[in-house]
Amino acid sequence: MSTSGRSGVLTAAAGLSRVIVWAPDWRSAFDKALAREVEERRFFLWLPVAAMGGVALNLSADSEPALWAPIALTLAFSALAVLARARPVAFGVMLAFAALFAGFLAMSLRTARVAAPVLDRIRIVSLTGYIEEVDLRPAGARMVIAVSSADGMPAEKVPRRVRVTTRKTPDVVAGDFVRLKARLLPPSHAALPGGYDFARDAFFAGVGAVGSTLGAIQVLPPPGDQTFRQRFAAAIDHARNRLAVRVDRIIGGDEGAIAAAMVTGKRDFLSNDAKDLIREAGIFHIITISGVQMTLVAGIFFVVTRRLLALSPALALNYPIKKWAAAVAMAGSLLYDVATGSRVGTERALVMTLIVLGAVLLDRRALTMRNLAFAVFAVIVIEPEAILGVSFQLSFAAVAALVAVMEARLSAMETDPDPFLPQRGRAPPRTLLDEIFHRPLALLVATFCATGATAAFMAYHFHDLSPYVLIGNPLTLSIIEFFAVPGALAGAALYPLGLDAPVWLYVGLGIKFILWVARFIAESPGSTVHLRAFAPFALPFLALAVTSATIWRTWTFRASAIPFAVAGLIGASDGPRWDVIVAPSGEQAAVRDADGKLMIVGKRFNAFAAEQWLAADGDGREPSEARDPDAPCDRLGCVAALPEGESLSLVLDRMAFDEDCGRAEIVVSALTAPAGCGAKFVFDEKALARLGAVGLTWDDEKGFTPTADRTTLQNRPWSPAPAPSPGDRIVRPGHASHGADPADPDLAPAEPQ
Repeated sequence: MSTSGRSGVLTAAAGLSRVIVWAPDWRSAFDKALAREVEERRFFLWLPVAAMGGVALNLSADSEPALWAPIALTLAFSALAVLARARPVAFGVMLAFAALFAGFLAMSLRTARVAAPVLDRIRIVSLTGYIEEVDLRPAGARMVIAVSSADGMPAEKVPRRVRVTTRKTPDVVAGDFVRLKARLLPPSHAALPGGYDFARDAFFAGVGAVGSTLGAIQVLPPPGDQTFRQRFAAAIDHARNRLAVRVDRIIGGDEGAIAAAMVTGKRDFLSNDAKDLIREAGIFHIITISGVQMTLVAGIFFVVTRRLLALSPALALNYPIKKWAAAVAMAGSLLYDVATGSRVGTERALVMTLIVLGAVLLDRRALTMRNLAFAVFAVIVIEPEAILGVSFQLSFAAVAALVAVMEARLSAMETDPDPFLPQRGRAPPRTLLDEIFHRPLALLVATFCATGATAAFMAYHFHDLSPYVLIGNPLTLSIIEFFAVPGALAGAALYPLGLDAPVWLYVGLGIKFILWVARFIAESPGSTVHLRAFAPFALPFLALAVTSATIWRTWTFRASAIPFAVAGLIGASDGPRWDVIVAPSGEQAAVRDADGKLMIVGKRFNAFAAEQWLAADGDGREPSEARDPDAPCDRLGCVAALPEGESLSLVLDRMAFDEDCGRAEIVVSALTAPAGCGAKFVFDEKALARLGAVGLTWDDEKGFTPTADRTTLQNRPWSPAPAPSPGDRIVRPGHASHGADPADPDLAPAEPQ
């Protein structure tokens, strides 16, 4: 062996020996990190994550799961956990499976609890019922009606609730018993494979049909007494509408609409331009009743009550006024939740707030990650389907990040006390440096952490990100803290006296500044980064990355977030890119042109579907800008060009089938195509009823490969399988965006006739 060879071997041996020497240190570091995680009970925090996994598994099932199975599995793994409690690893594994199937069971129970008929097809019916909710608009309104009867429909098919819109502002309020004629249709399914499914959200809200009114609405004497719950809900909605209208009129413009949304949760006064503006600025949360408002409301009740009680030395020295203030804040938070409509984000914030204040009553530490875990459990028990919603995901991710930062800060203070934070036994210093630098810096750090934790969820659901959110959010939160929430409480208190107008004008000044900031941000270069749709597996991995980074206390375990993040980012960059998209209605399609942009084809323009298609393609154009001017349309249908000189025909009249079935590669229609149609792909009324939305990708060698939104055996209460019909061109749907089998004969191109 040469001298250089021997030198290389010796160097490698020396390096290996050093690794062997260091190996025990790595093991020791891991053991110490594990001991700390166990000591601080961080593994418990993964139980709600497992429960959420059970909910997601339930919702991904093709057919409704049997109820006995999750009950048996939950009890079995709970019993095994009890038996294995002396063995930590086995105990943790059994407990995790018990939580998984408990989440699965919670979802099944929730589905059974809200099950109600869903409209099977478009119908024009006369119905009677109680108005439960009215959302007023600048022109018209949207109402939710609890249906009592529907003429011409079998009782077993009548939806429990319907949501209808009116073109003119109706002279009715919540609680009225009405008769009206309406055009109703089933809640819409996803506009593209793997897209947002409104039908599922409507099912869990008890809404079985949507539509519009035809003619006047007649108020009738109620057939019987309403329940206390109905009367209470109607009174709350009526009060919210009156206050929203007053706030909107006093302030005026989009500022008034935003103030009304902040105060009452009623968002329908806001114009689409204003919604786009605040969304592009990354501050859309200002028009939702979120954790920020709930926290500020509870804080105001707590601080004001405690300060007032402290004015009496006898009370302050002899009674637990801190606990009394916490009790008052809990009552105020409950009232605020009910008064603003009690939506998912508000409910999460309410649960967290009640847990924090309850800890004060019990002399326990309030702000911990365990409290957030209990809030997750509460949401899973009450509304488990909410975990798939953007409100839940953004809210919990942001709070988890903030709590993790606080815990890290408190941990650092144990070895290096922060001179700006209060230490036990002495009052916090009030220095100019504190006011000028520390508080703005703390707000910026908090915003950065919350934004980082929620970025993946924002990108997944909205397909865009705002790089300037670090500027907009701190300014917005400051305005909300000093203008909106205190003003909302003061205005609501003075509203019965008619002395609230100056308060709303004060709130309006703050909102004007918010909109000025939003316009400045939205008009800045690169204010919005448009992103394509993610692969389905991306979000679970990104969510696990955020969870790992926030739950674990040691960097040894936090490093587990890295592989999750890598897998999620791969999925984020490898999402589907459809070259043809067919709407589930069969009345509209999108085709990618020679420039690589999707163009909308069809005489009936569905702006919502077009917006969904463009957003998933990372295209920031307005839907109206994507209408294909080169797709010729007449009364019989429309034609669009495809690669290799082929074409897509959208048939509007049965007379067009004869010609289009012979010349087009893809035929799309809301009508039923003849059995002898010779097109390679036929997506007609019956096929789309089974497939839902369809996306097709083009390959120069393989041609078009279709993917359907519905799975082969999908039959859930919110998405029932259509009744089989002999002679259907496509009998079974292909798999959804999780991966349809291109070889499935039901999605394969038809043989020429």
